[in-house]
Amino acid sequence: MCLHRSTDAVPAAVPALRGAITGFLSDAGIGEPLLTSARLAVSEAVTNAVIHAYVDAAHPGPVSVDARFEGDSLVVEVCDDGSGMIPRLNSPGLGVGLPLIADTADTLDIGNSPAGGTALRMTFAVKRCASR
Repeated sequence: MCLHRSTDAVPAAVPALRGAITGFLSDAGIGEPLLTSARLAVSEAVTNAVIHAYVDAAHPGPVSVDARFEGDSLVVEVCDDGSGMIPRLNSPGLGVGLPLIADTADTLDIGNSPAGGTALRMTFAVKRCASR
């Protein structure tokens, strides 16, 4: 079971991709608190792509969310094809997105997407119920 959704990095992408991860996890039988943690992390990561990835582009490019289960972990990747992570003196954000994601996920790896943008890879522990 896996999820792959991609859309333009516009403000409407945030609720759309947050809804996609929510539906994916609900369909997999995942409840709280993982559901809220993953939804929050995806919201913040997509918001970062919307605000920062295509700042100098004429039109916003894609932002994608991929999610899958690997053993006892949920792996979520949020990628864009933008300008990559570069310091911005005129950044409109408060600078709390990445620290919030790092605090919410069990692991956070930040790298480059294949097209040179930013790729965030987050993992979340999935607690399994012991069989009776």
